[in-house]
Amino acid sequence: MDKGYCLDLKFENIDPSSVGMDSKKLSQLEPLIISQYSNINAIIIARRGSIVFEKYYNGYNADDTFHVASVTKSIISALIGIAIDKGYIKDVEQKVVDFFPEYNCSPADIYKKAVTIRHLLTMTAPYPFKNTTESLERLSKQRDWVKYALNQLGQNKNIGTFKYSSAGVHLLSAIITNTTGKCAREFANEHLFKPIGMREIPDYDIENFDFEDLFGKNLKGWAKDRQGNTAGGWGLTLSARDMLRFGSLYLNDGIWNNKRIISKSWIEESTKMNSNEYGYLWWLCEEDGVLWYSAMGAGGNAICCIPKYDLVIAIPSKIVFKARDRWQLIKKHILTSIIE
Repeated sequence: MDKGYCLDLKFENIDPSSVGMDSKKLSQLEPLIISQYSNINAIIIARRGSIVFEKYYNGYNADDTFHVASVTKSIISALIGIAIDKGYIKDVEQKVVDFFPEYNCSPADIYKKAVTIRHLLTMTAPYPFKNTTESLERLSKQRDWVKYALNQLGQNKNIGTFKYSSAGVHLLSAIITNTTGKCAREFANEHLFKPIGMREIPDYDIENFDFEDLFGKNLKGWAKDRQGNTAGGWGLTLSARDMLRFGSLYLNDGIWNNKRIISKSWIEESTKMNSNEYGYLWWLCEEDGVLWYSAMGAGGNAICCIPKYDLVIAIPSKIVFKARDRWQLIKKHILTSIIE
């Protein structure tokens, strides 16, 4: 193993100094979060595979789950990688429309036909959406989300330009369904969640497919479309500990308890820095010589992985407008606690 330890997280806080962190500085996090980051529902910090800080706020505890919004996209990325590892999908250069033979694609749709899985993973598919809100509002109102997403695909005609879209990620979820015979939720339970100790997500009936069912108080487990495809761009509910497990798996090069879950090459490719600062549905950043990659969602939901320090931070949050920057919190008040 590359990291030198067998990753199987035990949720028992250890002395931070045993993994090179200052407990006094970490203790200053709690009053700061309470006073300045009131929509943070929990925060867990792990270094070198050990938990050094775990706190819950706003009446929540370790048993609670949270809608992590677009953090869901990074889960879908992992599932695509696993599907490739297992031979269900050949590679990221496969054309998207080839996975939907029932879709009537016109011979004139040259841009639509050219879009690959890689384009969807990197948000460089030619979608006309101006922002993620427009995509979600229109997508969720459709009778057939997959057909709608395919109809929109190629309209911009500008393949390769970064354009953030949840509709494209929903197509990735549908590709998982079409190639494995299981929806993304079922595939994740079997090949990702259960193997690393995350909670398995049961199926839940959705009655009205309105805002509360898909985004709000009625959302349970993992949202899906009317045809049963798991929502690709949002809609997953996770506990803080499960968020940490997922981030830790990536930081540990895809191995959990001596078992390979995701190929190391997929994780490296997914988190390689580029001009868009966006990998395979992971946000990327390099600052002051520190490279980090993060699964991020509305409201400041985040799973932040910092390989240089062997550090993972999970932050489930209430979805609010213009949440305070989580990276500033991490940089100024967590990274400064590292003493070696």
